[in-house]
Amino acid sequence: MRAAAFSEYGGPDVLRLMELETPEAGAGQVRVRVRAAGVQPYDCAVRAGWTPPGVAPGLPKIPGNEFAGVVDQVGSGVEGVFFGAEVLGFGQVQAYAEYVVVPATHVTAKPAGMPWEVAGGFTAGAQTAHIALNELRIGPGAGSIRSWARSDQPGLIQQPGPERPKGASQQRPGDTLLIHGAAGSVGTVAVQLAVLWGARVIGTAREDNHDYLRSLGATPVAYGEGLLDRVRAVAPDGVDAALDGAGGDALDVSLELVKDRDRILTLVEHDKAADLGVRLTPPLRSAERLAALVDLYEKGDLRIHVRRTFPLERAADAHREMETGHGRGKLVVLID
Repeated sequence: MRAAAFSEYGGPDVLRLMELETPEAGAGQVRVRVRAAGVQPYDCAVRAGWTPPGVAPGLPKIPGNEFAGVVDQVGSGVEGVFFGAEVLGFGQVQAYAEYVVVPATHVTAKPAGMPWEVAGGFTAGAQTAHIALNELRIGPGAGSIRSWARSDQPGLIQQPGPERPKGASQQRPGDTLLIHGAAGSVGTVAVQLAVLWGARVIGTAREDNHDYLRSLGATPVAYGEGLLDRVRAVAPDGVDAALDGAGGDALDVSLELVKDRDRILTLVEHDKAADLGVRLTPPLRSAERLAALVDLYEKGDLRIHVRRTFPLERAADAHREMETGHGRGKLVVLID
């Protein structure tokens, strides 16, 4: 099969089109003929030398942990997922390829009306945003996903989702949420979910993204010097929670504004989180959570902006653009 892979760690230039062995679905797994794969900072970190927990060391390695495509092989013991089903799903690596193998519990049905590029880049941003907001106690608890999930998905049986820990409080009406990097893939979904759940959202972004954030229901604020004062000006009654998708000064501003550090979550400053007493996003992705978010997309409650697509042979260019740290929405690799 064709894959965008690397045989040495380094910058985007190490990512090249290769011919690699086509994987086979084992027990409890499905193989998907990939049509689209989302591009994330996670993928760039893998290419640069980071090995995610649970991923076998060794090269060559194929990045990519979200995808959409058509099931073309079903392993033994799989129930409810069938040959020919159009799906979107997630793994840890391997998605920048013609074929990917994942547990059958990691896929859910792709709606007929969802474009492939949207489906391929949907999973990471949507699930990360949902999990992060639950951790910040914005919106319904994770256990309530069961009431959202679709029951009419042909060929798919969803698995039980994670429960919120006992004693964790729920959203307080009128919460004001600050989202840094609000025009990015995670930020875009987080804004929409928080607004849907009744929070007031302030989103930081470059000024050329401010009209976009307003269209999603957020109050935009520009990055840069004076950010703290600008946020205080639009939120004179204070900020209840913060989702940091930018790091650096943005996290410092969040620490200054939010009294309860348990309601600050960073997607960026992993090395600082424990010392600062702020949250990280736990690994709680599930097919049921994904199905519920797809349902919101179908209902028109979630909009996904795909900034740019790249053919598989130009995956390195997608990484170059990702590493600029600028831009609205999602980058996606398309596979013919």
